[in-house]
Amino acid sequence: MKKMAKVLSLGLFILGLFFVPGQAPQNYIYTSSVDLHRIEKLITRKDIGGVQIVYNWKALETSKDVYDFSVIEKDLNYLTSLNKKLFIQLQDRFFEPQAKYIPEYLLKDKEYTGGLVPQYDNPGENKPVGNGWATQQWNPAVRLRFQKLIAELAKKFDGKIQGINLPETAIDIDMKKDKTGFSCDRYFQAELENLKFARSAFHHSYVLQYVNFFPCEWENDHQYMSRLFDFAYKNNIGLGGPDIVPDKKAQMKNSYPFFNRYKGRLSMVAMAVQEPTLTYKNPKTKKPFTKEEFTKYAENYLGVNIIFWSVESPWLRDPS
Repeated sequence: MKKMAKVLSLGLFILGLFFVPGQAPQNYIYTSSVDLHRIEKLITRKDIGGVQIVYNWKALETSKDVYDFSVIEKDLNYLTSLNKKLFIQLQDRFFEPQAKYIPEYLLKDKEYTGGLVPQYDNPGENKPVGNGWATQQWNPAVRLRFQKLIAELAKKFDGKIQGINLPETAIDIDMKKDKTGFSCDRYFQAELENLKFARSAFHHSYVLQYVNFFPCEWENDHQYMSRLFDFAYKNNIGLGGPDIVPDKKAQMKNSYPFFNRYKGRLSMVAMAVQEPTLTYKNPKTKKPFTKEEFTKYAENYLGVNIIFWSVESPWLRDPS
C-alpha cells in the first residue's frame, strides 16, 4: 500500500495538483451542469480556480452497463477552454421526496432490495425537516454496481478532472423499520470499501470523501471517524465536507477535531459553503458569517485547501 501511495503521489505531482501546506484556500464554485454556462462571469473571475459539479448516478448509467458521460465531457471541455479545473461529485443520496436518481434496474430487480431507503435531512438554520433517499451501499450487490460506475469514470476521466468526491457520510434512516439489512457497521465498512475502490481506480486525479457524521456515532465512540481519517492519511485520500460552520457544536463533536488533528497531513482537504451554510450566524455578531470568517476558520483550524462556494455567496456579487 505504501508503494501504491508513492506512485499516486508522483502522478499528482506531475500533474501539478499538489497543495502546499500553509497556503490560503483556493476558491471554487459549486453548481449544476445545467447552470454552468449561465454563471460564466463567476467562473472566469481571477479568484476562482475551478468548479465542482454534482452528477447523479441515474444520469450517468442510463440502463444496466450503459453509460453516458457526455455531460461530463461537455462540462470538462468548456471549463478547460476557460482554463478552470473540474471536480465532480458522484451523488448517491438525494434530498427531495421525488428524487430517486439511481438507475431503474436498481429500483426494480430483486437482488437490490429496492436500491434506496428513505432518509431525513435538516440543513441550515430555520429550515424544516425534509426527506429524501439514500442508496443502499451496505447491500453488496448495489455497492458492486456503484463501483463499476466509478471504474468506468476512471477509465474516461482519470488525470483529466482534478478530482472526484463521494458525498457526505451522514445518513439518517429509520432503523426500526428498515428491512434492507442496514447496520451502522455495515454502512461504515461500505463507505470505506467504496473509497478504497475509488482510490485504486483513479491514479492521477484526487479522490475525496465528504465526511461529517456517521450513524450511531457521537464523539468517535465507535471509532468510525478516527478510522476513516487514519485510512485516508495512509492511502493518499482527501477528505472534506458539505459545510464550513466555525465552531459548530455538532461538528466539533464529530469531524472537525479530526480535520484539525490531521491538518497538513492529508493529500487534500476540500469543504463547501452551501446555501444552508450561508444561513448560519456568528453567535458573537448575530449576523451571517462573512467570507473572511469562513475562510479564516477553514484555513487556520480545518486546514482546507479548496472551498466550494455556493453561487449565492454574497461576496461573489462584488467585482473580482
